[in-house]
Amino acid sequence: MIPAEPRESAVAVIERMREAVQLTPEGVRAELAGWITGHWDPTMSLLEWRTLLAASGWATPSWPERWHGKGWPAWTDAVVAEALVDLGTVGVPLGLGMQLAAPTILEHGTDDLRRRYLLPTIRGEITWCQLFSEPGAGSDLAGATTTAVRDGDEWIVNGQKVWNTGAHYADMGILVARTDWDAPKHAGLSFFVINMRQLGVTVRPLRQMNHHQSFNEVFLDDARIPARDMVGEPGEGWHVALTTLSYERKYGGRVRPNLSSAPGRLLDEARAEVEHYFESYRWYPQRSGRVDLVVDRARENGVDQEPVVRQEIARLLSLQMVSQWTASRASAARALGRTPGAEGSVGKLASSEISRSAARVHSLIGGASGLLRGSDAPLDGVIAEVLVSTPGQSIAGGTDEIQKNILGEKMLGLPREPSPEFGEPFRLARRNG
Repeated sequence: MIPAEPRESAVAVIERMREAVQLTPEGVRAELAGWITGHWDPTMSLLEWRTLLAASGWATPSWPERWHGKGWPAWTDAVVAEALVDLGTVGVPLGLGMQLAAPTILEHGTDDLRRRYLLPTIRGEITWCQLFSEPGAGSDLAGATTTAVRDGDEWIVNGQKVWNTGAHYADMGILVARTDWDAPKHAGLSFFVINMRQLGVTVRPLRQMNHHQSFNEVFLDDARIPARDMVGEPGEGWHVALTTLSYERKYGGRVRPNLSSAPGRLLDEARAEVEHYFESYRWYPQRSGRVDLVVDRARENGVDQEPVVRQEIARLLSLQMVSQWTASRASAARALGRTPGAEGSVGKLASSEISRSAARVHSLIGGASGLLRGSDAPLDGVIAEVLVSTPGQSIAGGTDEIQKNILGEKMLGLPREPSPEFGEPFRLARRNG
């Protein structure tokens, strides 16, 4: 079992609760501003700055004090992250490390894992990727067939993963693999962190139909993982992975931080880091449909007064606005510490519908010209990229069909889909591929 956190004294608990009740966004920002005044030095390195942030607890204020935080409520993370940028400084690294890997390790890892991986991830010394999906197990993550076999103090891993963003430069990966083929489907999985820079790991880029190469396929051939790098216990991989996926929904949006343009080594390194990170995602606005372009495009093409065009644009903008309201309610609920509800699945379905509707509206506005690429195409080919990128929105992060199943079962109380292999050893179950 994972070692329990040391118990706080009753006095410490009461004091922490009193402090949490007294916290306000304005008070947090003011306290942070005072701390920055005494510590900000634009000539230091980005690593030195993040070391200071971690030591002070400002990097991850909602984490326990023992693990580089302040033990504050969850809502303070967003307040501090925004304030750090507004005050002309820099926060924690972007990417899967702080979004997925570190929170999962914090919640389910041993103290040894936390000591070895949390601080280097906060400081940006380790980059991460996610190794979940497989050619025969995409939306059905529990059907993973990548296998890990115990060999003394190590696990030997064989299999293939796919759709792995950033795997070509990641130092570490979070991996779901099957460790027990005689257990039922979900019960035979385990969760690991794996060194991506070893001979048994081969990363190959995938060429997409929109001409980008953001994703990779990863081949694991007798890759080795120290036994101590399992997160949770054997067979708990599905439970741990659900935690990771909950954070994936929380951090679904990728917003480029508006860093200060002031000179200095620290900000120069931070800006370079941001550019490198967003290079993999530069086509994601097109995948979302570029709703921001439809009104101007209608005016430029002289169709902004046509009733059908106006109706479709109004429908699209209304759908986007309602989706934003739902996302705001979900954010407010999380900030108050409430258990996530159906908002993640509703939001995912809405984003798919918005992207499809946007592609339809762009086609209605531009006609055949929207198919053109190159410098003489509308917006230098951005519209064409929208049309071939939006299908991915209905697949990435859980297909529309999976989201509907979740809503049907968890919110509407409908029975689960029939599963003939439920409860039987996975080696006997029907599988894809």
